[in-house]
Amino acid sequence: MLEVPVADLVRKDKRFKELGLNAADYADKKTVVAILLKHPELMQRPIVIRGKRAIIARPPEKLEALL
Repeated sequence: MLEVPVADLVRKDKRFKELGLNAADYADKKTVVAILLKHPELMQRPIVIRGKRAIIARPPEKLEALL
């Protein structure tokens, strides 16, 4: 439903760096699911769904495109 790469579901923030993770290692669906199961705090949110479309509403201004 998202129109962005699956890797965009992972926050590459301070916590990501503290864990010593490499963004290039989390580019496909399988690896993204694995990291989010192990570290759910890294999931981008909120994810807003409307009909058959979804967006990561961060920053909040992105929500306007869905509405």
